[in-house]
Amino acid sequence: MSDQTAGLTYKGRPLMRKDNMIYYGSMADSHIVMLQVLDSKPVNGLNVATRVSVQLLSNDPNLRSRERIVKKSEKEGLYTALDVGCVWLERALAK
Repeated sequence: MSDQTAGLTYKGRPLMRKDNMIYYGSMADSHIVMLQVLDSKPVNGLNVATRVSVQLLSNDPNLRSRERIVKKSEKEGLYTALDVGCVWLERALAK
């Protein structure tokens, strides 16, 4: 049963998905990464992300939503976007 409740992880950090948004990292940490699928195309009957927005966000509750954005970029493909977000998150959490 515990295997079913354990969520997805990437490089030891949790991944949560809601529609076209993917959150990477723990909400208990100082920063998280938000990935938004902007465009996708069908490949063998499955939608594959072709354009993804990446944002490094601060978890500071005292900041407004626009002020929480530390870095942002747009990448081609989900893997590239997640890899960039992972590097940003590691660097932000190391500070």
